[in-house]
Amino acid sequence: MTIAPDDARRDSSYLYRAMRDVVRSMDDTLPGKFEVTKEGIVHDMMSPGGPHEVTAAHVSRRLERVMPDELLAHNGTPDVEDVPEGIMRHPDVMVIAWDDLDVEGSIDPGTVVAAIEIVSRSNPENDWVGKMRDYPLLGIPIYVIFDPRTGTGAVLTEIHATPGGPRYAVRKDFVYGEDVTIGEWTISTNGLPLYQGDGAEGAESSGA
Repeated sequence: MTIAPDDARRDSSYLYRAMRDVVRSMDDTLPGKFEVTKEGIVHDMMSPGGPHEVTAAHVSRRLERVMPDELLAHNGTPDVEDVPEGIMRHPDVMVIAWDDLDVEGSIDPGTVVAAIEIVSRSNPENDWVGKMRDYPLLGIPIYVIFDPRTGTGAVLTEIHATPGGPRYAVRKDFVYGEDVTIGEWTISTNGLPLYQGDGAEGAESSGA
């Protein structure tokens, strides 16, 4: 059977919406975070609390101390969604204007200034590979990764076209203890916690 382009798009949109409905039905019943990507549903089995949540909270607070009042570093719901692309992601922290957050339903990815992810112990490829692919597809200009497994991270910027689709052209790596610049704002990474048992000693946060 031959599928015309319009039919293919409709079928793709239907499949995406079906996966999105499944994800939303599981969000309140199963642990972890569910997202929809180009390759299907991703389940990130995050542990509640601990270094993952502490890092997100510290990064959010430190950014909000240096950003203008009209912006916030939001680490709650809702999702960032692009139906035509078939992607629904949930950044651990997103820099966004208050006005752009005040919407019904999912966030328009075009309004997100920066997406920030804390690498999970259970599925690090989701942050280092999958989201590095998906966020430029969504047009999010800045993607920042904090990795409590290794005490390192990266800031990715400058989306450009490649044969495989939009990708970030510039990557700046950092190690915990250095200052990191996210867009126009620089914050400290001192005192961010590490996961225990991953080849690094755990570190207590020294405060936001």
